Amino acid sequence: MTRVAFQRHLATIAQDLSRELKPVRPGRVVTCTYDPLDYAWKAHRAYLALARRRPRALLLGMNPGPFGMVQTGVPFGEVDAVRRFLGISSGVAAPLETHPKRPVLGFECTRSEVSGRRFWGLMERVFGTRERFFRSAFVWNWCPLAFTARSGANITPDKIPAAARVRIERACDRALGRVIEVMDPRMVIGVGAFARDAGLRVTKATLPVHMVLHPSPASPAANRGWERQARAQFRACGFLT
Repeated sequence: MTRVAFQRHLATIAQDLSRELKPVRPGRVVTCTYDPLDYAWKAHRAYLALARRRPRALLLGMNPGPFGMVQTGVPFGEVDAVRRFLGISSGVAAPLETHPKRPVLGFECTRSEVSGRRFWGLMERVFGTRERFFRSAFVWNWCPLAFTARSGANITPDKIPAAARVRIERACDRALGRVIEVMDPRMVIGVGAFARDAGLRVTKATLPVHMVLHPSPASPAANRGWERQARAQFRACGFLT
Protein backbone atom coordinates (compact mmCIF):
# COMPACT_ATOMS: atom_id res chain seq x y z
CA MET A 1 0.00 0.00 0.00
CA THR A 2 1.40 3.39 -0.97
CA ARG A 3 1.56 6.18 1.59
CA VAL A 4 -1.03 8.15 -0.38
CA ALA A 5 -3.42 5.18 -0.40
CA PHE A 6 -2.83 4.63 3.32
CA GLN A 7 -3.63 8.25 4.17
CA ARG A 8 -6.70 8.09 1.95
CA HIS A 9 -7.86 5.05 3.96
CA LEU A 10 -7.42 6.95 7.24
CA ALA A 11 -9.32 9.93 5.87
CA THR A 12 -12.18 7.69 4.74
CA ILE A 13 -12.39 6.04 8.18
CA ALA A 14 -12.56 9.45 9.87
CA GLN A 15 -15.21 10.78 7.49
CA ASP A 16 -17.29 7.61 7.76
CA LEU A 17 -17.20 7.83 11.56
CA SER A 18 -18.22 11.49 11.50
CA ARG A 19 -21.20 10.71 9.24
CA GLU A 20 -22.24 7.71 11.32
CA LEU A 21 -22.26 9.74 14.53
CA LYS A 22 -24.06 12.77 13.07
CA PRO A 23 -27.62 11.50 13.72
CA VAL A 24 -26.85 10.37 17.28
CA ARG A 25 -28.67 12.42 19.93
CA PRO A 26 -26.68 12.23 23.18
CA GLY A 27 -29.63 13.08 25.44
CA ARG A 28 -30.78 15.98 27.59
CA VAL A 29 -27.56 16.20 29.58
CA VAL A 30 -25.84 17.46 26.42
CA THR A 31 -26.83 20.83 24.98
CA CYS A 32 -24.10 21.15 22.34
CA THR A 33 -22.05 18.59 20.42
CA TYR A 34 -18.82 19.49 18.63
CA ASP A 35 -17.50 17.45 15.70
CA PRO A 36 -14.01 18.66 14.72
CA LEU A 37 -13.94 16.10 11.91
CA ASP A 38 -16.55 18.33 10.28
CA TYR A 39 -15.71 22.00 10.88
CA ALA A 40 -11.95 21.38 11.38
CA TRP A 41 -11.61 18.78 8.63
CA LYS A 42 -8.82 20.58 6.75
CA ALA A 43 -6.69 20.72 9.89
CA HIS A 44 -7.49 17.11 10.77
CA ARG A 45 -6.69 16.02 7.22
CA ALA A 46 -3.31 17.73 7.50
CA TYR A 47 -2.75 15.78 10.73
CA LEU A 48 -3.69 12.47 9.09
CA ALA A 49 -1.20 13.22 6.31
CA LEU A 50 1.60 12.90 8.89
CA ALA A 51 0.71 9.28 9.73
CA ARG A 52 2.78 6.28 8.69
CA ARG A 53 2.02 2.59 8.56
CA ARG A 54 3.41 0.08 11.04
CA PRO A 55 4.33 2.46 13.87
CA ARG A 56 5.62 1.08 17.12
CA ALA A 57 2.43 2.21 18.87
CA LEU A 58 -1.05 3.52 18.28
CA LEU A 59 -1.68 5.94 21.13
CA LEU A 60 -5.38 6.06 21.90
CA GLY A 61 -7.17 9.02 23.46
CA MET A 62 -10.79 9.24 24.57
CA ASN A 63 -12.39 12.29 22.91
CA PRO A 64 -11.62 15.97 22.18
CA GLY A 65 -11.00 18.52 24.89
CA PRO A 66 -12.64 21.98 24.65
CA PHE A 67 -9.31 23.78 24.28
CA GLY A 68 -7.56 21.02 22.35
CA MET A 69 -9.00 19.07 19.45
CA VAL A 70 -12.21 21.12 19.56
CA GLN A 71 -10.07 24.11 18.55
CA THR A 72 -7.44 22.53 16.30
CA GLY A 73 -8.84 19.27 14.92
CA VAL A 74 -5.86 17.34 16.36
CA PRO A 75 -5.96 14.84 19.27
CA PHE A 76 -4.59 16.44 22.45
CA GLY A 77 -4.39 19.49 20.19
CA GLU A 78 -3.09 22.25 22.42
CA VAL A 79 -2.82 25.24 20.07
CA ASP A 80 0.84 26.11 20.56
CA ALA A 81 1.98 22.49 20.31
CA VAL A 82 0.00 21.84 17.14
CA ARG A 83 1.24 25.02 15.50
CA ARG A 84 4.88 24.73 16.54
CA PHE A 85 5.65 20.99 16.85
CA LEU A 86 3.19 19.52 14.32
CA GLY A 87 3.34 22.43 11.89
CA ILE A 88 -0.43 22.78 11.49
CA SER A 89 -1.81 26.28 11.88
CA SER A 90 -5.00 26.57 9.83
CA GLY A 91 -8.00 24.68 8.51
CA VAL A 92 -10.63 25.33 11.20
CA ALA A 93 -13.97 26.88 10.24
CA ALA A 94 -16.76 28.07 12.51
CA PRO A 95 -19.17 25.26 13.46
CA LEU A 96 -22.87 25.85 12.90
CA GLU A 97 -23.61 25.59 16.62
CA THR A 98 -21.51 26.40 19.66
CA HIS A 99 -22.09 26.83 23.36
CA PRO A 100 -21.71 30.50 24.38
CA LYS A 101 -19.15 29.51 27.00
CA ARG A 102 -17.21 27.29 24.59
CA PRO A 103 -16.62 29.22 21.34
CA VAL A 104 -14.44 27.73 18.62
CA LEU A 105 -11.67 30.21 17.88
CA GLY A 106 -9.40 27.76 16.12
CA PHE A 107 -5.75 28.72 16.19
CA GLU A 108 -6.69 32.11 17.64
CA CYS A 109 -7.71 30.39 20.89
CA THR A 110 -5.59 31.72 23.75
CA ARG A 111 -6.55 29.02 26.27
CA SER A 112 -3.99 26.27 26.69
CA GLU A 113 -5.20 22.68 27.13
CA VAL A 114 -3.08 21.28 29.94
CA SER A 115 -3.49 17.66 28.80
CA GLY A 116 -2.28 18.53 25.31
CA ARG A 117 0.58 20.67 26.54
CA ARG A 118 1.78 17.83 28.76
CA PHE A 119 1.28 15.14 26.12
CA TRP A 120 2.84 16.83 23.09
CA GLY A 121 5.49 18.45 25.27
CA LEU A 122 6.71 15.01 26.28
CA MET A 123 6.63 13.75 22.69
CA GLU A 124 8.65 16.74 21.52
CA ARG A 125 11.23 16.25 24.25
CA VAL A 126 11.53 12.53 23.48
CA PHE A 127 11.49 12.60 19.68
CA GLY A 128 12.67 16.10 18.84
CA THR A 129 10.84 16.37 15.52
CA ARG A 130 7.38 15.45 14.28
CA GLU A 131 8.94 13.18 11.64
CA ARG A 132 10.65 11.05 14.28
CA PHE A 133 7.46 10.92 16.33
CA PHE A 134 5.26 9.76 13.45
CA ARG A 135 7.76 7.08 12.47
CA SER A 136 7.15 5.61 15.93
CA ALA A 137 3.55 6.47 16.79
CA PHE A 138 0.21 7.92 15.86
CA VAL A 139 -2.55 9.33 18.07
CA TRP A 140 -6.20 8.50 17.42
CA ASN A 141 -9.11 9.66 19.55
CA TRP A 142 -11.60 6.84 20.09
CA CYS A 143 -14.53 9.27 19.83
CA PRO A 144 -14.22 12.41 17.68
CA LEU A 145 -17.09 14.25 19.38
CA ALA A 146 -16.99 16.65 22.33
CA PHE A 147 -20.11 17.03 24.47
CA THR A 148 -21.03 20.15 26.44
CA ALA A 149 -23.57 20.54 29.24
CA ARG A 150 -25.86 23.53 29.67
CA SER A 151 -23.38 24.94 32.19
CA GLY A 152 -20.57 24.73 29.64
CA ALA A 153 -18.94 21.79 31.42
CA ASN A 154 -17.32 19.06 29.37
CA ILE A 155 -19.14 15.70 29.37
CA THR A 156 -17.05 12.62 28.66
CA PRO A 157 -18.49 9.74 26.60
CA ASP A 158 -18.87 7.48 29.63
CA LYS A 159 -21.38 9.99 31.09
CA ILE A 160 -23.66 9.93 28.03
CA PRO A 161 -27.08 8.21 28.58
CA ALA A 162 -27.01 4.50 27.79
CA ALA A 163 -29.06 4.46 24.56
CA ALA A 164 -26.84 6.99 22.81
CA ARG A 165 -23.68 5.64 24.44
CA VAL A 166 -24.24 2.20 22.90
CA ARG A 167 -24.56 3.70 19.41
CA ILE A 168 -21.45 5.81 19.93
CA GLU A 169 -19.48 2.84 21.24
CA ARG A 170 -20.39 0.62 18.31
CA ALA A 171 -19.45 3.25 15.74
CA CYS A 172 -16.20 4.25 17.46
CA ASP A 173 -15.14 0.64 18.06
CA ARG A 174 -15.67 -0.18 14.38
CA ALA A 175 -13.62 2.82 13.33
CA LEU A 176 -10.82 1.93 15.75
CA GLY A 177 -10.76 -1.60 14.39
CA ARG A 178 -10.40 -0.24 10.86
CA VAL A 179 -7.58 2.09 11.93
CA ILE A 180 -5.70 -0.76 13.57
CA GLU A 181 -6.16 -2.93 10.48
CA VAL A 182 -4.86 -0.34 8.04
CA MET A 183 -2.14 1.06 10.32
CA ASP A 184 -0.83 -2.28 11.65
CA PRO A 185 0.83 -1.00 14.86
CA ARG A 186 2.88 -3.27 17.12
CA MET A 187 0.86 -2.25 20.16
CA VAL A 188 -1.98 -0.04 21.36
CA ILE A 189 -1.41 2.29 24.32
CA GLY A 190 -4.49 3.78 25.92
CA VAL A 191 -3.98 7.23 27.40
CA GLY A 192 -6.10 6.60 30.47
CA ALA A 193 -8.19 3.61 31.56
CA PHE A 194 -11.17 4.41 29.34
CA ALA A 195 -9.05 4.34 26.19
CA ARG A 196 -7.17 1.25 27.39
CA ASP A 197 -10.48 -0.58 27.85
CA ALA A 198 -11.63 0.44 24.36
CA GLY A 199 -8.38 -0.92 22.95
CA LEU A 200 -8.82 -4.22 24.79
CA ARG A 201 -12.42 -4.51 23.61
CA VAL A 202 -11.54 -3.91 19.96
CA THR A 203 -8.29 -5.85 19.64
CA LYS A 204 -9.57 -8.97 21.46
CA ALA A 205 -5.98 -9.85 22.46
CA THR A 206 -4.71 -9.85 18.86
CA LEU A 207 -1.94 -7.42 19.86
CA PRO A 208 -0.62 -5.97 23.13
CA VAL A 209 -2.66 -3.23 24.80
CA HIS A 210 -1.10 -1.06 27.51
CA MET A 211 -2.01 2.06 29.46
CA VAL A 212 -0.34 5.27 30.54
CA LEU A 213 -1.70 7.79 33.01
CA HIS A 214 -3.94 10.41 31.41
CA PRO A 215 -2.34 13.89 31.60
CA SER A 216 -5.57 15.65 32.62
CA PRO A 217 -5.20 18.21 35.43
CA ALA A 218 -8.43 16.73 36.82
CA SER A 219 -6.35 13.71 37.85
CA PRO A 220 -4.54 14.20 41.19
CA ALA A 221 -2.00 11.57 40.12
CA ALA A 222 -1.25 13.43 36.88
CA ASN A 223 -0.57 16.59 38.88
CA ARG A 224 2.14 14.78 40.82
CA GLY A 225 4.66 14.69 37.99
CA TRP A 226 2.78 13.32 34.97
CA GLU A 227 5.79 13.27 32.66
CA ARG A 228 7.94 11.28 35.06
CA GLN A 229 5.21 8.68 35.52
CA ALA A 230 4.34 8.55 31.83
CA ARG A 231 7.96 8.05 30.80
CA ALA A 232 8.23 5.10 33.19
CA GLN A 233 4.99 3.57 31.87
CA PHE A 234 6.02 4.08 28.24
CA ARG A 235 9.34 2.39 28.98
CA ALA A 236 7.62 -0.51 30.76
CA CYS A 237 5.49 -1.34 27.73
CA GLY A 238 8.42 -1.03 25.31
CA PHE A 239 7.37 2.14 23.54
CA LEU A 240 10.30 4.15 24.92
CA THR A 241 13.72 2.71 25.64
